Amino acid sequence: MDDASVPLATRAERAPGPERFRMHIGGAWVDAADGRTFESRNPFTGAVWAELPLASADDVERAVRAAHEAFMSGPWAAMSASDRGLLLHRLGDVIAANARYLAELEVRDNGKLMVEMLGQMRYLPRWFQYYGGLADKVEGSVTPIDKAGMFHYVSYEPLGVVGAITPWNSPLLLTAWKLAPALAAGNTVVVKPSEFSSASMLGFARLFEEAGFPPGVLNVVTGTGAEAGAALIAHPDVARVAFTGGEAGGRAVSEAAARHFKRISLELGGKSPHIVFADADLDAAVHGVISGIFAAAGQTCMAGSRLLLESSIHDAFVERLVARMKEARLGDPFSETTDVGPVATEQQLEKVLAYIEIARSEGAACVLGGKRPSDPALQAGWFVEPTIFTGVTNDMRVAREEIFGPVLSVMRFETDEEAVALANDTPYGLAAGFWTQSLERALALPKRLRAGTVWVNAYRVVSYMAPFGGVKQSGIGRENGAAAIHEYLEPKSVFLNARSRITNPFTLQ
Repeated sequence: MDDASVPLATRAERAPGPERFRMHIGGAWVDAADGRTFESRNPFTGAVWAELPLASADDVERAVRAAHEAFMSGPWAAMSASDRGLLLHRLGDVIAANARYLAELEVRDNGKLMVEMLGQMRYLPRWFQYYGGLADKVEGSVTPIDKAGMFHYVSYEPLGVVGAITPWNSPLLLTAWKLAPALAAGNTVVVKPSEFSSASMLGFARLFEEAGFPPGVLNVVTGTGAEAGAALIAHPDVARVAFTGGEAGGRAVSEAAARHFKRISLELGGKSPHIVFADADLDAAVHGVISGIFAAAGQTCMAGSRLLLESSIHDAFVERLVARMKEARLGDPFSETTDVGPVATEQQLEKVLAYIEIARSEGAACVLGGKRPSDPALQAGWFVEPTIFTGVTNDMRVAREEIFGPVLSVMRFETDEEAVALANDTPYGLAAGFWTQSLERALALPKRLRAGTVWVNAYRVVSYMAPFGGVKQSGIGRENGAAAIHEYLEPKSVFLNARSRITNPFTLQ
């Protein structure tokens, strides 16, 4: 991508200070109406690298108005489902051509490893290609109605304006989970990204222009949840709110949306169990556990943060796990040799360190990590060592509350029944995983684990084809998969009186 075409400040304006970004509303790049801004800091250096508009309710009003107008009239409203699908396919091609650009924005904004973010960005086009293919596959139905002379059919229509409120840990991937089906269904969207990682979403919006989307179909407002997010949820022209984030934020969204009778989907947090049975391939399981909790510095909603080990392998497995993680390299997320990067925000760093002290006070034994690294090269960034606690019981806070960092709680079990009971003894239910060579167990346990996703001899695998979401306090609704497009459609019931007359106007026909 030509640097001059990116919706940032000009090269001269960007040097030497932070890069300046603008919001995307109605096809135009705009500042906040009142001129306010906020800063984004690089998690690796701790330094301010970007300046972004701080949206108010007035800015949200502008964005929703633009989205509503685009939905009601103009080229998007007149576009056939097949043409929408072609446009989404074109967007996928544009994303693929700009994957590195998007990945670099994400790494600077949230500190995730470049190797992971580049992989995500190269996978991202699949969402738009998949739902582009589904756009013209939504079929209605004809009902063999029980009324003489009456013809009845059901059609599916878009909701209108969708408000998407997205998190800081994988901003573009988790936004695509909402955008792709919403747009395929014919809706327009206003995105409010996390104030901790908004830059990549603004870079992403530039690609919609390049792909040829009409103005107003995608709008991006940047700011806080308390101000911009609340205004988006409350706006009367927003028909649905799709939210990914923490439990507290999800509760606030749910309560606010209920006051306005809005449809919602909530993908929230988890305290996911990762079970290893004695018959498992232990080397494979060690790598799976590492992927589940230490990849992305533990900052994934599906993190396998509770490790349940069958007692007969507990000590040997912990020894292997600790030895492998002692080799893990902390460092610059742009470096290909880095295994673990920083956590995304200074607030999150303080939260993780606080939970580590809570675990110690509750009597858990820290067998790895438990502090900030001593390497002078890492002092400016928001790093915490990968941390493992043994001797954890399921009533400890470290086992029950989502930490969202590289902290693993290890527990023992004796039988399958005890493992399932421990796994399900949590207020959350987003994901679960287990390792075994028993086909009988592999088939039986997924039915007994109370989680929206269960991995067998794998962990942290997602696909645009596979529904994702949680039970209990892990959320409402599902994203991904063919059915997700119906989350952004509503059925319309149409009665056609072929006789063109009414027998008795004072009775129910």
